[in-house]
Amino acid sequence: MTENADEPRPSSTPPPAAPAAAPAADLRRRPRRRAVVAGSAAAAVLAGGGALWWSRSRRDPAAGVEDAARSVAQAWSQGSFGQLDAVAAPGGTLPADLGAEYARLTGPLSDPPPRVTLAAVDTATAEEGTATATLDVSFDLAAGHGAPGGSVFAYPTTLRLARSGEGDEATWRPVWEPALVHPRLASGATFAVERELPPRADVLGRDGSPVVTATPVVRVGVQPSRTTDPAATAGALAAALGVDAAALTTRVQQAAPDAFVDVITLRRSDYDAQRDVLRPVPGAVFAESTLPLAPTRGFARALLGSVGPATAETIEAAGGRYAAGDLAGLSGVQAVHDERLAGRAGIVVRAEGGGDATSAELFRVDPLPGRPVRTSLVEHVQRASDDALAASPADAALVAVDVATGDVVAVSNFPVDGGDRALTGRFPPGSTFKVVTTLALLGDGLDVEENVPCAPTYTVEGRTFSNFEDEAFGDVPFRTDFARSCNTAFASLSTRLGDDSLPTAAAQLGIGAPWAAGVDAFEGSVPVAESAVDLAAASFGQGRTLVSPLAVAVAAASVAARELRVPAVVLDPAPAAPSAPASAADPALLGTLADLMRDVVTAGTATVLAGVPGEPVHAKTGTAEHGTAVPPATHAWTTGFQGGLAFAVFVADGVSGGAVAAPLAADFLRRVAASGGF
Repeated sequence: MTENADEPRPSSTPPPAAPAAAPAADLRRRPRRRAVVAGSAAAAVLAGGGALWWSRSRRDPAAGVEDAARSVAQAWSQGSFGQLDAVAAPGGTLPADLGAEYARLTGPLSDPPPRVTLAAVDTATAEEGTATATLDVSFDLAAGHGAPGGSVFAYPTTLRLARSGEGDEATWRPVWEPALVHPRLASGATFAVERELPPRADVLGRDGSPVVTATPVVRVGVQPSRTTDPAATAGALAAALGVDAAALTTRVQQAAPDAFVDVITLRRSDYDAQRDVLRPVPGAVFAESTLPLAPTRGFARALLGSVGPATAETIEAAGGRYAAGDLAGLSGVQAVHDERLAGRAGIVVRAEGGGDATSAELFRVDPLPGRPVRTSLVEHVQRASDDALAASPADAALVAVDVATGDVVAVSNFPVDGGDRALTGRFPPGSTFKVVTTLALLGDGLDVEENVPCAPTYTVEGRTFSNFEDEAFGDVPFRTDFARSCNTAFASLSTRLGDDSLPTAAAQLGIGAPWAAGVDAFEGSVPVAESAVDLAAASFGQGRTLVSPLAVAVAAASVAARELRVPAVVLDPAPAAPSAPASAADPALLGTLADLMRDVVTAGTATVLAGVPGEPVHAKTGTAEHGTAVPPATHAWTTGFQGGLAFAVFVADGVSGGAVAAPLAADFLRRVAASGGF
């Protein structure tokens, strides 16, 4: 029997050899066989290799599986899960919006996307149009959710694929099912992420005791549904707490009925003092918690900074360490050393809900505790500084420095919410800068007993300089010029100085020299003189010279120590040591300078300091003109040292250093003495 050439035959049976001769019509019906078999001599070869020919002529049923699986991994990694050309699983349905369904299942883990790689492909059932692949999925929880570095939620998952189409048009498409995202989501569960925040570490004083630590507080708020008269509620709270009644009324009226409308957060002790007034207010609600706080509201507030709910900017800048609702350092030391103080959140990933309504923990990493930051502050000195400055008639700053070490033991600003002018302010130093000029003059050979006239005015290249309130002391020794702060004497002596004399002397006292304080601080700027007029003005602290109160206090500490003192505010973590100035001041000259500063207290512009208990006080006052008004406005300064404690007091728009700043300095030193001294 002869087989019909157009009928399929089993692949295991080789085609028979063609007869030696055949009718023309029969050749036309079997063209494919005749194209392969040229004659009877080929029959034996074809009989031995027919199966191989047949398998190579068919398309590989698994072709394209690996590429399709790799495409799924790539799309998932790129956050394009919703763009997959998927098919529904048998008995299932394909979501109308695959991306939205993925986001629902993954919840907080939907963004950023995980890293997904193809691990293996199984094509054993490709003939039937199905295949599977193993994908390795890993979510970096440190990058996206604030967990400690190296926290990776990783697992394998199975991707099923189905063949669509036939022949050369066949393609492999991913099969959608929740188990693809994670095997535990098969029953309808979804991912849930819990962040476990560690307690924020303390900020310490120099002796290691906390100056900022977790403190009980009470949040006072309003629940709109509990009051029928928002305006009356706001008015009562405003009267007790000093808040804006109109603004609070508007916020209450616009809030959801059961919302907690924040009014103020009080220390527990402050709340207890007003509890009987606050509790009866209709709609008032209260929530207890803790916050990192200093001993008092004003305690080194600008330096230490504040902690509060992380802002959108803070969250973005933190690179995933924070989420909405977390507490973060917002200013000062709390912001500069935020990552160290805050530690890292712990993370728990769960599969929750679904058909079995259970919660299964899939991954956990414990929180990483914060580490304390140790500052140079000495609590009783800081309290004395804060209390003294509270009597300032205007915006002010006070800085105190340990002469032995350069540690900044007190930093105060008034008002406490007015910024950190003590460390970062930029002001003309006025006559406090005569300490620097005198060091330069002593280095040039000036004898402090030499007569240097204190004339009413002194003119340099057409620019006339005068003294405070047009004072003039006549032909007196330089010692008197210094004690009584004669501007014209210093202007006349500026001719003995080189253009870079003042920057060099200032650096020897720490002004304009490199620091490594551990926080933002202004070292001062003393430009090289550009003219005789420029140099004359700079000689008594005017012109282009700018300083911070800290820079002035550092100069006083350097005089007291007889060598340069570099300020330190943060001791641990220790900042990198700054480079040393090009040259050191002669200790003998610094000793002479200290003697001159004592004269300021005994017979000069700071006699208010003469009666302070304890060791002798050495000082220099200053009145610095600023602005364009006629006559110009003035800032008031006093700097100096007593024993091992150097200080600088600055009062914005003060009349004069002796009249305004020196009394504050005296009050500060008395308070330090009363609290145990330094």
